[in-house]
Formats: sequence, C-alpha cells, structure tokens
Amino acid sequence: MRVSAQLESETQTTATLPASTTSLMMTKGRWVHNWDAENPEFWEGIGQRTAATNLRWSIFAEFLGFVVWQLFAIIAVYLPAAGFDYSTSQLFWLISMPSLIGATLRIPYTFMVARFGGRNWTIVSALLLLIPALGLAFAVSNTSTPFWLMLTLAGLAGFGGGNFASSMANITYFYPASQKGWALGLNAAGGNLGAAVAQLIVPVAITIFAAGSLQLPLAGFIWVPLIIVAVFGAWRSMHNLSTARSDVRGALNSLREPHLWIIATLYIGTFGSFIGFSAVFPKLIADTFPEFSAFALGTATVSLAFLGPLVGSLSRPYGGKLADRFGGARITLCSFAVMAAVTVALVLLLPTLNFWMFLGLFLVLFTTSGIGNGSTYRMIPAVFAINAIRAGDTSEARMNGARTSAAALGLISAFGAYGGFLVPQSLNLSITTSGSYVPAFSGFVLVYLALMALTYACYVRRSSIFAAQGV
Repeated sequence: MRVSAQLESETQTTATLPASTTSLMMTKGRWVHNWDAENPEFWEGIGQRTAATNLRWSIFAEFLGFVVWQLFAIIAVYLPAAGFDYSTSQLFWLISMPSLIGATLRIPYTFMVARFGGRNWTIVSALLLLIPALGLAFAVSNTSTPFWLMLTLAGLAGFGGGNFASSMANITYFYPASQKGWALGLNAAGGNLGAAVAQLIVPVAITIFAAGSLQLPLAGFIWVPLIIVAVFGAWRSMHNLSTARSDVRGALNSLREPHLWIIATLYIGTFGSFIGFSAVFPKLIADTFPEFSAFALGTATVSLAFLGPLVGSLSRPYGGKLADRFGGARITLCSFAVMAAVTVALVLLLPTLNFWMFLGLFLVLFTTSGIGNGSTYRMIPAVFAINAIRAGDTSEARMNGARTSAAALGLISAFGAYGGFLVPQSLNLSITTSGSYVPAFSGFVLVYLALMALTYACYVRRSSIFAAQGV
C-alpha cells in the first residue's frame, strides 16, 4: 500500500541524517525514525518524556474504549422500564455481543500498530468509537427500534474491546525491556477502569435531569466530546515509530505452541471472569435484589455495580507484583481457589443472601479475578522464555522465544476476552431454562476447579520445569 511505500521512502531519507539522542528525527505524519529505548542516553534525553506522552494518550483512548465496550451492558437493564419489549434472552445477547465482537477484533488489532503506526491507529480506533456511541444514543430514543438493529450496534461496541490489543502493542514499542511491565500494567489498569467509570456515570447521566423519565440517549452522547478530545490529543501529541514491525511469523509460531492454548484457557478464567461479570453485574443486581439496583442521589440514581469492575481494575497491578515475588503460576492457582470458594458460597447462600453479603462476595470475586489477570499475564513471557532455552540456549533461540512471547501476549488477550461472552450467555441459559442463576454458578465452580488443576499440573507441581524456574 502507499503507506508502506511512503514509510520506506521516509526511512531512506532519514538514513542520511545524523543519529541523535536528544531529539527525535521525525518526518511527515509524526513518524519517528531514530527510536532506541534501550539506549540509556537516548532514553534519558528524549525517549522517556516522549514515551510518557504516548502512554498518557494511549491510556485515555483505551479507557474510552472500555467505556464504549460496556455501554450496552449497562443500558440493557433500563430498556424494559423505558418501554422496549425485549425478552430476558435478548437482553443477555445485548450484554454479551460486545465481548464476542471485541474479543475477535483483538486479533487483527494486535497487528494494526505496526501496519499503520501507533498514532495513526489510535486516531482511527478512537474515531470508530463514535459509531456505537452515537448509534446507541439514537437507537434508544425510539422504543420501536428493532432488536436486530440494537444487536448490531451492540456488536459495533466491540470496537472498544479491540482497542486494548492495539494499545498494548503500541506501548510495548515505546519502553525499554526493564520498564515494559510497569508501562503495560499501567496501560491495562487505566483502560480497565473505563468499565467502572461507565457503570458509575451512565446511571447518573440518564436520571439526573430525567424528571420522572429516563434520558437514555445521554448514555451515548456524554462520551462523544471525550472521544473527540482523544482523537485530537492523539493527532497532536502521539507518534508513529518506524521501528515497529508486525511479527506474523511469531504469531503463527505461537499458535503451534501448546502453552499458548493452556495460558489462554487460564486467561479466559481470570480476565474472562472480570469482563464477563463486569458486563452482567448490573443485571444480576437488578434481577436478584431489584430494590438495591439504584440508590437515589438527589435527582439522580447511582448503581453500586461499578464497584465490581473498580476493585477488579485496581487489583490487577498487584497480581503482577505478587507474581514477581511468588511466581505467576502460584498466584493464579490461589486466585482460582478463592474464586471457586466464593462461587461455592454464592451457590449455597444465594437463596438466603441479603444484598450486602451478595455485594461483598462479588467484590472478593472481582478482586481475585483482577489479581489473576495480572499474574496470568505475567506468566506468558516467563513460560515462553523457558521453552526457548529448552530448545537451545543460544541468542537465536532466546530471540525467537521473545518474538513468540510478544505475539502470544496479543493473542492470549483476545482469547481471554471471549469470557465476556461466555459468562453472560451461561447465566442467560441458566435463567431461561431453570428460572435461577444457581446452575450457572455451579458450573463456574467446576470451571474454576478444573483451571486450578490445569495450573497445578502444568506449572506448579514440583516435577515441572516451570515450577523449578519460579514461573
């Protein structure tokens, strides 16, 4: 394409320029050609400041991506009261469809930064968020909106879910190896907070000036100015790196690696639980404790559903820290154990639980899933590095291991997001066939126990080479 030709031409032009560690060699379109984060002089001179600027705008854009990703899950609870004649099953499809599409989009989004540039793709991916945000605003303004159209718009909200993969890939290129973990953790946590903020702000926005009626279009309209700010900020302040390269070969190699599929399965259990329960938590509260689904705050109402994704987002970095100290596999194993125990309590006590016990158990579940997100993600580079050394302790083997690991990070984040579809649909099947959520939670217990066994067998048991290396 012309982008590639232009980049090649610009690279040839700048090749004759003197190397600089105190300034950026940029050409049209804010393409940087002398990026060298591993050079201490360059990093201290210009790199650190530039990387921080790109990180801030990347977090903001990804934050809005998570906001848009959650909009239909939040608004679905209010549709029946607003006059929409949708069945329970249809509401669950509106809740789960964004995760299905978002998880799928994460796969191509992983390669978009290297193809088009981090700045350019941040602009495009942020602009795409306007489609579901404005589409939702107009669709909910008319109660005769057909379900197929509403479901299509819910699928387009998956644009927000795809942003995570491209945002993480972009920030990876900006930071030296010694600081990638911190930068990626901050980027992920900042994005995940979008789910919590959306669940806090949207109920307030649609009720504060309602005067007895819901103002559902505001659920989409209020984010439009912020999306425009993100687009402008990315256009004005972010950079494209000519050194960023797609690694399709690394991605194909990682797909042939059994541990990619094992860790992806574990990540469905941790991140999939986080994003799945984040999406469905408002409806669970409304169905199980309708009197506590909203609290009056002046003329507005507030839902406590935002607390779940909030604690899950804030706990994620601690999962990485604990993994650094005790090993990611051990922390992941403990996370599944606690998640299983909490879910058992929900199964046994759900018929007699009061709301505050219900909320407390779910906050523990969210916190533990967040810790598991961080620890499981931390396992990926460690597992692939050990496998590379086993294949041959050479510089080439280590390089191939690093390439495969980098590709696996994006693919595993995509597979894990499918949990956001599986969790709501499991609850949908449970409530429509049995009239209760208990069968679904019983199934979750079995899943968490199975994931515990898988984690132990592959990475924790003493005879495992990964346990010996402290994975």
